[in-house]
Amino acid sequence: MTTSAAILNGPPFAFEPAAPRRKGTLLIVDDEDGPRQSLRVIFKDDYNVLMAGDGPSAISLAQTHKIDVAVLDIRMAGMSGIEVLERLKFVDSTIEVVMMTAFETTDTIRQALRLRACDYINKPFDISTMRAAVANAMQRRTLEGEIHNNAEKLSELLNELQNQKLEEQMAHTRGEIYASIIHDINGPLTVISGFVQLLNQRIGSASRLEYDDLEFVKDRLKTITRQVTNCIEISRRYLGFLRRNSDEGPRVGVNQLFTDVSHLARVHPSRLNHQLTIQPLAEDRAVRMNGTDLIQVLVNLTVNAFQCCAHQHSVHIESEILPGPLDLSLFKDGPRERLLNVESFDNTPPLLRISVRDTGSGIPQEILPKIFQPYFSTKGARQGTGLGLNIVQRLVKEARGALHVRTEVGQGTTFTLYLAALPLPSPANNSH
Repeated sequence: MTTSAAILNGPPFAFEPAAPRRKGTLLIVDDEDGPRQSLRVIFKDDYNVLMAGDGPSAISLAQTHKIDVAVLDIRMAGMSGIEVLERLKFVDSTIEVVMMTAFETTDTIRQALRLRACDYINKPFDISTMRAAVANAMQRRTLEGEIHNNAEKLSELLNELQNQKLEEQMAHTRGEIYASIIHDINGPLTVISGFVQLLNQRIGSASRLEYDDLEFVKDRLKTITRQVTNCIEISRRYLGFLRRNSDEGPRVGVNQLFTDVSHLARVHPSRLNHQLTIQPLAEDRAVRMNGTDLIQVLVNLTVNAFQCCAHQHSVHIESEILPGPLDLSLFKDGPRERLLNVESFDNTPPLLRISVRDTGSGIPQEILPKIFQPYFSTKGARQGTGLGLNIVQRLVKEARGALHVRTEVGQGTTFTLYLAALPLPSPANNSH
């Protein structure tokens, strides 16, 4: 058997059948049966044809079927074709409409085009003209559908890219935070290393210990034990942050987080000669927010305050516990202030209030509504990505907190966080 014969006589190829193309749906609206039936005969092989003898029936069909193109007679008993056109566009603005008229007037045509009819045909019509008009309308409907679908896909892609960029920026900031673990642990380790060297010098070659030597060892061992404990507490704290869930992770005092923020902010390149002061809580509390997230929020707000203007200014971080809920009626969005995340804010007391206030140049009223938009920035390209405040807003929203900003041109800006405050765990519960 030749190859050709094998192909002809062998089993058929298992080609994947192409998905059948959806036939367009054509709605014919005319109060005379003759034109309706004529149009049905012309188009029944090409489209799914629906027919209506009056306006209300046409509207009902449009509400229950996906109509691509409608052919409407302008003059009908009851609702006119112009009225039906307007109602059809209200039901589905993407329906393409071809108008038919035996009484053409400039005013009627102008009115139909104003309501976005795509074409009009004079009665009596010839078949080729009607076919061309409906085919063009169907093509427009298909193209508009493809444009709409492509626009949705592009929007989804842009959102995905934006989320990826945000995740990259957040990961970068967390990298800086976790780098502070090394900084925090490095101090105790340096002390431990130094004291071990002292012990080795003092007793390393001794065959027996005198009383003074023993006291020296005891004193140094106490210091070494204390520093080892510090290392363990630091590592536990940051490992708790990695869980990314404040309800499951260990509760860390806000004042300790302020210390971490201070370490990061004081060595940040944007610090320059700007003054930074942090007022801790008089009575330390925990907070219902992941520790790394809160550090990231405060670092972003602090760096934003450093960069608000070039001349030397001050940045103050202040905090207090509010025993009662916020009176949200006192907050009014306007040219100088905004309150974000009111809808999902957990306003259950006690609340932690943290303010990051700068004495910079303030935010102009035309800029204020834009500052939380991703990639929006008034700074140079080397001073950030324009994502800092957008990340702040997202993290605060995830924690069911609220974020308020108040600004005055020439006097500075204050960002205030409101978060659910929690009691610190007792030492007995935090020892394991």
